[in-house]
Amino acid sequence: MRLSAVVPVLDEEPTLDELHRRLKAALASLAADHEIIFVNDGSRDGSLERLRAIASKDPQVVVVDLRRHSGKAAALAAGFAEAKGRVLVTIDSDLQDVPEEIPNLVARIEEGADFVTGRKRSRRDPWTRRLASRIFNGVVSLLAGTRVRDVNSGLKAMTREVAAELPLHGEMHRFLPVFAAARGFRVVEVDVAHEPRRHGRSRYGWSRYVAGFLDSATVLLLTRYGTRPLHLFGCFGLLVALAGGAVLTYLGVGWLFGQWIGNRPLLVFGVLCVLLGIQCVFFGLLAELVVVAGRRRETAPVREVIRGKRGA
Repeated sequence: MRLSAVVPVLDEEPTLDELHRRLKAALASLAADHEIIFVNDGSRDGSLERLRAIASKDPQVVVVDLRRHSGKAAALAAGFAEAKGRVLVTIDSDLQDVPEEIPNLVARIEEGADFVTGRKRSRRDPWTRRLASRIFNGVVSLLAGTRVRDVNSGLKAMTREVAAELPLHGEMHRFLPVFAAARGFRVVEVDVAHEPRRHGRSRYGWSRYVAGFLDSATVLLLTRYGTRPLHLFGCFGLLVALAGGAVLTYLGVGWLFGQWIGNRPLLVFGVLCVLLGIQCVFFGLLAELVVVAGRRRETAPVREVIRGKRGA
């Protein structure tokens, strides 16, 4: 099978018939051999019944019904586990992402990209969401060192190999391009259209963005320091300890020349910096032990193995 579309669904009954029709047209233009996997993530409206009706009329539709609401990352993981395609496409079910853009993403996969993510040309959301999204994308790009300008786009395409290596837990679905790039895959961003929400309401409030900023620290650890935590904690600890040592040296010189330093707040600050620095270094060492004990062998991101031909 060539193409699999994975669609997480949460209380989107009014959009499902049109979404199915437009997805079918977009995928059929690329490959007759395709499938659409709807993952019902604990919907409380009539989404599941509507999906059952769609599947009863279309043999290329698969419906995965989760026992409870588990979040978008878990829904994507369930869809990826069921998918049989060589190329996997993800799209949200609210019809703000345009299914007709899928051929553009798949074309970049055919050109050699491993992971393609959509960037909304003109985002049709309130200005508050646009502002929060711009700040969030800027912070993630700065921390992770990627050039992706729309990290949390719902419209993505990837090879099966990429999907197998992506961490899908918690809220990590927001950072899939970052993880793909960190594993050495070629990540490409493509401008796509975006439509206003016609049914229901958005589930992305400010609390989601606050959680996203907190998760950015996890992404930094996993992508840059996941196998060498001492480099992060140790460097920070050494800088803090050196700053505390400089303060104590300054006070020590003054004490030698007869200054009374016992009641100076700077003394407490210097001692605290030294202690904090030492603790950070030891914390980094402990983290290194945990990393080493938790893996048998580090897996390198191998793209392919080329063997010489015998008899050449």
